[in-house]
Amino acid sequence: MQYLKTIGDAYTGYWNYLVYEITHPQVHNYFYWLLGLSVLVWGLEVVIPWRKYQKPIRRDFWLDGFYMFFNFFLFSLIGYNALSNVGVELFNQLLGQLGIENLVALEVQALPSWVQLFVMFLIADFIQWNTHRLLHRVPWLWEFHKLHHSVKEMGFAAHLRFHWMETIVYKTIQYIPLAMIGFGIQDFFIVHIITVLIGHLNHANLNWSYGPLKYILNNPKMHIWHHAKEMPETHPYGINFGISLSIWDYLFGTAVIPKDGKDIELGFEEDETYPEDFMGQMAEPFKK
Repeated sequence: MQYLKTIGDAYTGYWNYLVYEITHPQVHNYFYWLLGLSVLVWGLEVVIPWRKYQKPIRRDFWLDGFYMFFNFFLFSLIGYNALSNVGVELFNQLLGQLGIENLVALEVQALPSWVQLFVMFLIADFIQWNTHRLLHRVPWLWEFHKLHHSVKEMGFAAHLRFHWMETIVYKTIQYIPLAMIGFGIQDFFIVHIITVLIGHLNHANLNWSYGPLKYILNNPKMHIWHHAKEMPETHPYGINFGISLSIWDYLFGTAVIPKDGKDIELGFEEDETYPEDFMGQMAEPFKK
């Protein structure tokens, strides 16, 4: 009964949150920030496109638009929020049985909020970089990650075209390391919005690399090579795994930009047979 109540509270709580997000535009509103950033980056694609032959309403534009809102909002409503709440409750009970009352191993609460935000951003991005590498190296994880690499024409909305299983993988791997750090901040909204913006730009039809900052920030001219159909022989499992930051790839030798990637073919081997509809793409990994 305890877990059923947790699930019930999660559903009603998230539904109320989603309705409030849509009906009450305000500064701290993920729904309208996602909408606004998407329109902004799409506008840049229309005004200064890198691949001028690519239409503003590119291939799979509307499918990717649906993925954006499904993965950002609807997936939590369908079940993720409820299941994750149960998972956290079970995890805390397990800690209690082991006699662990506090998982925090490193206290950073005395630091200014902006420093805590910066530290959280760095740690989370490094964990995501490593998780991204796992998605390419572990065969069963790659079957889920293929969906993101099924994009054939790059655009901002491709950022959030991914299988819901990736959310579970990323959040599960991130949970314990971040839980062990005693962040005192309650609002990391701005960090989340910045990562959404960088992610949109990385996938956008833009000829940007940010000059010297390319060694720190991921960028469209670098990330396009991550989606290349043909990988270098020296990196058969992939290159340029950075999420928001490129520095990890440069530090660990996975940064590769052989030439201008403007017109390279995107995808993966035998992607010609990959489903093109939402339901087919959701089911495909489980068939394997």
